[in-house]
Amino acid sequence: MSIVLTDNNFEDQIIGSDKLSIIDFWATWCSPCVALGPTIDSLGRDYEGRINVGKLNVDENPNVSIKYGVTNLPCVLFIMNGKVVDRHVGLAPKTVYDKKVKALLDKSVYGSNKV
Repeated sequence: MSIVLTDNNFEDQIIGSDKLSIIDFWATWCSPCVALGPTIDSLGRDYEGRINVGKLNVDENPNVSIKYGVTNLPCVLFIMNGKVVDRHVGLAPKTVYDKKVKALLDKSVYGSNKV
């Protein structure tokens, strides 16, 4: 399941977490963003308990978007230990995101929990 992220809870939910986090920056007017939504939700179910998966509406939460330089949508950030470790801009199939998650988990302290 995806976490609904806001300017107010981003630090606690993502930066304060010890898990890999995937954040989908999106907007209601962005057709590719809407198309990506089910993929992000599916990743949340696939990796439930192992990673954080969240969505942040950029129109309602501009501060986080500005802080991370999100200027094109959809934009998916991969954050580990409070730092952006990867970024994907644009719509892509689930396999692209899944491959990135697996590679990042293999490189992290969670490598022993390989998927």
